[in-house]
Amino acid sequence: MATEQREISVSEFFTKNRHLLGFDSPTKALLTTIKEAVDNSLDACEEAGILPELRVEIHTVGENRYRVMVEDNGPGIVKEQIPRIFGKLLYGSKFHRLRQSRGQQGIGISAAGMYGQLTTGRPVVIESRANRRRPAHHYELVIDTVRNEPVIKKEREAEWPDKAHGTRVEIELEGIYKKGRHGVESYLRQTALANPHVSLEYLAPGETEPMVFPRAIQELPAEALAIKPHPYGVEVGMLMRMLKDTKSRQLKGFFQSEFSRVGPKAALSIIEPSGLQPTTSPRRVSPEKAEKLIEGIRHTKIPSPPTNCLSPIGEEQLVAGLQQQIEADFYAAVTRHPSVYRGNPFQVEVGLAYGGKLPADELITLLRYANRVPLQYQAGACAITRSVVTTKWKSYGLQQSRGALPTGPMLLMVHLASVWVPFTSESKEAIAGYDEIIKELRLALQEIGRKLARHIRRGQRERDAAKKRAYIERYIPHIGVALQEILDLSDRQEKKLVATLTDTMYRSRKV
Repeated sequence: MATEQREISVSEFFTKNRHLLGFDSPTKALLTTIKEAVDNSLDACEEAGILPELRVEIHTVGENRYRVMVEDNGPGIVKEQIPRIFGKLLYGSKFHRLRQSRGQQGIGISAAGMYGQLTTGRPVVIESRANRRRPAHHYELVIDTVRNEPVIKKEREAEWPDKAHGTRVEIELEGIYKKGRHGVESYLRQTALANPHVSLEYLAPGETEPMVFPRAIQELPAEALAIKPHPYGVEVGMLMRMLKDTKSRQLKGFFQSEFSRVGPKAALSIIEPSGLQPTTSPRRVSPEKAEKLIEGIRHTKIPSPPTNCLSPIGEEQLVAGLQQQIEADFYAAVTRHPSVYRGNPFQVEVGLAYGGKLPADELITLLRYANRVPLQYQAGACAITRSVVTTKWKSYGLQQSRGALPTGPMLLMVHLASVWVPFTSESKEAIAGYDEIIKELRLALQEIGRKLARHIRRGQRERDAAKKRAYIERYIPHIGVALQEILDLSDRQEKKLVATLTDTMYRSRKV
C-alpha cells in the first residue's frame, strides 16, 4: 500500500471534482466559462483605469459543442505571465490582497480552460497585447494536470491592427446553450446592471448581429485599495505563519506593521496577557503563546479596518443601471455604511425598480450580486435570499406568503461588496449567513422598503384624488343645470356657478 501513495496536484483534484468549481452540468459549465473570463476582463480594465469594452461570442462547432470567445480592451498581459495565468490552477495576484475584486482564488479562468481540455481535447487560445508599439502574443496551451503546469502547444506573434492593447481568450468545450433565467444572456444583462460603466456586446449562437448593452455612465468605479489584515480576522494557524514570515524583529513592531488599525497601545495590550515581552522575536513565539496572543486580540478594543478597500456601485449608479434596462415607474437605491465580519470590511447595497411593465401578479425578480458579479445558482442556500424572504414586505405595500418572496411588479437587486466574500463553496454561487452580514442585509432591505412604501402610498393618494376629480367633473355640471332651473339663472350665471362649485370642491378635497 505504501508504494501506491503519491502526491495529488490541485489540478488533478479539481479534474475529478470539477463540480466544486461550477462545472457540474453542461449548461452551467458554458455559463461558468464565460463568467470567469468576463470577471478577469473587468478586473483588469478597472485596475488599469480603462473603461471596459467587452465582446462575448458563442459559436456552435458541433452537437453540444461550442467555442467561447471573450475579448476586452484591457491593459493586456506580459508575455511571460500568459502561460501561468491560463495554464496553472491557484496562480494569481488577488488571493493574498485584501481589496474588493471579482476574482479571488486564482482558479477560475484556468479551470475553465481545463474543463474545455477535458471535454474536447482542445487547447486554450490566448492573444494579448500590452503595448501599442509591439505585436500581440498568440498562445495555445493545455494544463499538465499531474504537475499543475502549463504545456505550450503553439507560440507566435500576432497582428492586432485595430487595438492598442487587450486580451482575447477562446475555449472550446462541451456544453448546452439555453436561454432563460440561468442563461448567458440573463447573466450578461445582470452584469451590465451592476456595472453601468461597462460597454458590452454579445453574439449568441446562430446570430449574425450582436446584442448591445451600452454603458449607462462614463465614470469608472472608485479604486479599491489593498489593506493589511485586521487582527479580529486572524486565527492561530494564520498568526503562526505571519510570525514566521514577518521582517519585524520585535513582537510589538510585528503587530503594528503587519495589521491594520494596531497602534503602540493596542500592540502592548495584545502582548501583555501572553507573558511575552514586546521585544521578543516573532519567530520564537510557540503555538501555545500564539493562542495567548489570539486571546489578547479578542480582549483588546481595536478600531474597525479602513473601508477604502471597497468600491460599492453607489446609489446613483444603481439607479442609472436600472433605468437603462428596466422600464418602471419608480426607482430607488440604498448603499449602507461599511461594516465588518471577522475583521473583513463589507458593504451592502440594494436597488429596486417598481411598476411599469413588470408583472404585478408574479413573485418579484430577485437579483443577487457579490463584488458586482451575478449569482445565478444556489439561491435557496444564500443569505441574500433568506434575508429577502424573512423581510415583512406586507408592511411596505406588497403581498407575501409565508416563507416566500413577495408578489408584485418589482425587480430587487442586492449587492454585497467585500474584500473577501464568504461563499459557501468554491463555485461562488451563495453567500454564507454571518450574523453581521444578515444584520446589514436586513437593515438595507428595510430602508429600501420604506422608500417603496412612500411611493405606493403617494400613488394611492394620487389615484384617490383622480377618482374624486372624476366624480366632481361628472356631477357638478348636472347640479349646475338643476340650480339654473330652480333659481332661473342665465347661461352665463350657470357657467359661473359651476366654476365656483368646482373650485370650492377641489379646494375642500385638498384640505
